[in-house]
Amino acid sequence: MSTTLISPTNSGASGDTPTRKTASAFSAGQLVASIPGALRKLDPRTMWRNPVMFVVEIGAALTTVLAIAQPFVGDASTSTASPTSLAFIWAIAVWLWLTVVFANMAEAVAEGRGKAQAKSLRESRTSTMANVVDGYDPKTDAAALRSTMVQRASAELTLGDIVVVTAGESIPGDGDIVWGIASVDESAITGESAPVVRESGGDRSAVTGGTRVLSDRIVVQITSKPGETFVDRMIALVEGASRQKTPNEIALNILLASLTIIFVVVVLIINPIASYSNATQSVPVLVALLVCLIPTTIGALLSAIGIAGMDRLVQHNVLAMSGRAVEAAGDVTTLLLDKTGTITYGNRRAAEFAPVSGVSLERLARAAATSSLSDPTPEGKSVLDLAHELGFTIPTEVTGEVVPFTAQTRMSGVDYADGSQVRKGAGSQVAAWTGVTDVKIQHELDAIVTRISEAGGTPLVVAERTAEGTASVLGVIYLKDVVKTGLAERFADLRRMGIRTVMITGDNPLTAKAIAAEAGVDDFLAEATPEDKMELIKKEQQGGNLVAMTGDGTNDAPALAQADVGVAMNTGTSAAKEAGNMVDLDSDPTKLIDIVAIGKQLLITRGSLTTFSIANDVAKYFAIIPAMFVASYPGLAALNFMQLHSPASAILSAVVFNALIIIVLIPLALRGVKYRASSVSKILSRNLWIYGVGGLIAPFIGIKIIDLVISLIPGF
Repeated sequence: MSTTLISPTNSGASGDTPTRKTASAFSAGQLVASIPGALRKLDPRTMWRNPVMFVVEIGAALTTVLAIAQPFVGDASTSTASPTSLAFIWAIAVWLWLTVVFANMAEAVAEGRGKAQAKSLRESRTSTMANVVDGYDPKTDAAALRSTMVQRASAELTLGDIVVVTAGESIPGDGDIVWGIASVDESAITGESAPVVRESGGDRSAVTGGTRVLSDRIVVQITSKPGETFVDRMIALVEGASRQKTPNEIALNILLASLTIIFVVVVLIINPIASYSNATQSVPVLVALLVCLIPTTIGALLSAIGIAGMDRLVQHNVLAMSGRAVEAAGDVTTLLLDKTGTITYGNRRAAEFAPVSGVSLERLARAAATSSLSDPTPEGKSVLDLAHELGFTIPTEVTGEVVPFTAQTRMSGVDYADGSQVRKGAGSQVAAWTGVTDVKIQHELDAIVTRISEAGGTPLVVAERTAEGTASVLGVIYLKDVVKTGLAERFADLRRMGIRTVMITGDNPLTAKAIAAEAGVDDFLAEATPEDKMELIKKEQQGGNLVAMTGDGTNDAPALAQADVGVAMNTGTSAAKEAGNMVDLDSDPTKLIDIVAIGKQLLITRGSLTTFSIANDVAKYFAIIPAMFVASYPGLAALNFMQLHSPASAILSAVVFNALIIIVLIPLALRGVKYRASSVSKILSRNLWIYGVGGLIAPFIGIKIIDLVISLIPGF
């Protein structure tokens, strides 16, 4: 039989692959859209969850009542520039309310972005009719199966139901394929338009409700209850409805609440003590002092920082089951990485043509490439790619008979129309096919094969036979697990962060050592079993390390559950996704490195803004305290080195700055402080210089500018 062989080409659809749209870190439109939500959050039943801002709201309400009552009480100061004047009290009340609203806006903007993403997910969740089969038997043929189907709404499906889904139909619920193979469109979940293959009996058997079957037919066993599907959980999580505060966030909230209580007590005892020197203050001034004393900046932004951290993961197509997982990612000290698909591409690629003596590189490359024209495997395509990279012209069409690879022959190749032949395959089989007895050539070939094998590669020997029957060995193709580009640099960054990387592989120790050295990982575990992974994780945790790992199979589930951060692949089994505390919708194992960076960015953002908040409170003291007591203690005028216009202007300027700085910092809280791989000491030093010193300087500049503006207002 004569067949025309055509070189395979990359015939994928042109154009960009559409992905799910993600919200920008901050925009004026988001700010405006958040106003209704911010006003709804003024409900005390909501505000009490944030003790710092709850105290500010009480102060705002109290000051408002005093402003309303002041004309009726009749003790307002005749000087409109006095801290007891009606204009001053109303100004303080308005800016205190704005402080609370601005704080609520930070959280509302963060939640609003999650709700926008949830809306698109909700649109993907459809209520469809399912073909339910009672008493499913895998041996039942299609005709008999159809006769036993019962139509039932997807919302009525229960755990364990068996449904049949054919091309063009939506999968009615989360489940595992128990029979069949099909192409599935998961763009509603992952944002990627390229279909994926799902099949029974492996680690790619899990399917998600709401996705659509594009070809063939599959039988799915439902693994979720109504309202508890993967999409339902995604919607709840990205909306923030099920977001629980992390241990560190709770601890910081307790610290802020404690500081607030302390300052409330301090402010309450000021007047009794000051009465001995006739330096008592009005209630609005004391409220203003309290608001400037307590850490309002970080109190206002803390919740938004946590929500934005989970949102950044969602924008990377990673679903975190809890804020604790995101935070733990930032504290990870050991990273377990599968070799295949994570460190290497997973498919072996041709890396080198090694000709024997007397054979040119071009002759070997042409023979290897020609024999690969009909090879549809990634390895075969990589041989063609390597030949093109080396600059050799390979014919795209050859007339001959294809000789496919079989387990018996362990070779493949082409028998040309002119009677010549070419083969590539295992060394012993090709040697037997050629019948070459040249000892020198055999020794040279053995040396090349040994070198490639010891480097962890796979040798494919190439030989040809002329039409006259003369056979000769041309050389060897070096197939290797190619380490992904740029990984060595990323692992070096992780090392600077104090994170140890461990490669896990089923390869023999020799191959594992070679790949680990090329990739730049710190250690490796060869010939690993699921039990070995578990033991390694427990050993690391017993040594005080936090461990992160990825997995997709049922056999990975115990290790994913044991790890502090377990990232399950969306293509994996339901057991793996249930065991992990994160799910990567793109099923990209290398994303684990990005997850760690996002976790660290969350921790650094929280720490940086806390530093800034405490530092800028110090500057506000210099503005408000001299203004309060300068009349009774003239010596305090020396502290008024900013030369603020008047006591009323100084106090109001501090309150205004306290409110405006929240709005200024919302974009940073949502976007996150830029993370750079570095040691802890360098990160801390940079944090103190930028946000500590910056937090001290910014209020002095801001309060002075605001004071200059207020001084232009008649009466101030």
